[in-house]
Amino acid sequence: MRGRVPDRRSATTVTQVTDSGVNRTAPAAPTSHLAASRLAALTTLRLGGPARNVVHCPDTRALVDEITALDQAGERLLLIGGGSNLVIADEGFDGTAVLIESSRVEFGTGRESGRAHVTADAGVGWDDLVAATLEAGFGGLECLSGIPGAAGATPVQNVGAYGVEVADLLRSVQVLDRRTGKLRWVAPTELGLGYRTSNLKHRHDHVVVAVSFWLNDDGVSAPVRYRELSSALGIEPGDHADAASVREQVLALRRGKGMVLDPDDHDTWSAGSFFTNPIVAPDDATAILGRIHERIGRDITVPTYPAEEGVKLSAGWLIERAGYARGYPGPDSPVRLSTKHTLALTNRGEATTDELLDLARDVRDGVRQAFGVTLHPEPVLVDCSF
Repeated sequence: MRGRVPDRRSATTVTQVTDSGVNRTAPAAPTSHLAASRLAALTTLRLGGPARNVVHCPDTRALVDEITALDQAGERLLLIGGGSNLVIADEGFDGTAVLIESSRVEFGTGRESGRAHVTADAGVGWDDLVAATLEAGFGGLECLSGIPGAAGATPVQNVGAYGVEVADLLRSVQVLDRRTGKLRWVAPTELGLGYRTSNLKHRHDHVVVAVSFWLNDDGVSAPVRYRELSSALGIEPGDHADAASVREQVLALRRGKGMVLDPDDHDTWSAGSFFTNPIVAPDDATAILGRIHERIGRDITVPTYPAEEGVKLSAGWLIERAGYARGYPGPDSPVRLSTKHTLALTNRGEATTDELLDLARDVRDGVRQAFGVTLHPEPVLVDCSF
């Protein structure tokens, strides 16, 4: 089957800001373009100045041809699937924005395993893909429902929620090697998938053009490991449930945190979770936990989670305990922490990127001063920093 072209505000970027590294010549002529178009309209934050050109790529062939032509011309380019993990400078982007609008979705059964799977172009809206798998009678992706984004971005960030990560379900990724102009399929073992990262992140020589995921062919969910979700479903952690019911509950939980896009709700005018949960080395964890207890009380239980590199802390919990409440700094500010979830930095309608980054600095510095933990941004910062 073919998936519908996603609504621009329900898709995210295959986020790469790239410069070919060769001497600039005249930029390639795009097949279609909107000169000096503001990029704010292409991001869920609704922030960002103009690009010199914007080109539309309705399928993978057009995407490959456009990237190749721009690279040959030495043009700087920004790949966008929908903008939910982009923070773009007020001054804009001095180059060409390439919009990934490919929309093919196909189901199949792997000859190598007999397992059901789905393969989707990079431009397919992620939640559209999750919904399509359930409508076709499959399970597996339901815990990742409601995440704004394009399918192609999910392995780059190793997107995860409610106890499931892309790494748990990924079958393969098709990438364009910009050095050779060739397309190839890459196994998950080659991607270095970790917490909100992969070896595709922050590299410019490979572009994701399609993804493939394993599915359950009986309409049953993946194991529900996240306690908040299992409690809402009335099951024990690790149990399975009807995949459609899990999706409905995930969407309800995400809406309660302002994490499902709604044009009428400014709490959703964000890039999702702005900060990743910090992971601290084992040797540092004891000192950090001691500092936290000294500040807020010895009888407080600090949420911690095991991680390969050490101990994972909750960024949202740290932000709140450092004195940054939901809705900070108040109703008169053009940028605020979400009134539903302290991890989301939101545009209240008339904000600028500089104002958003000022708030991010305030929160980052306050947490560092309070607990000695440095928070790092999850979205990609385009021609700006904090």
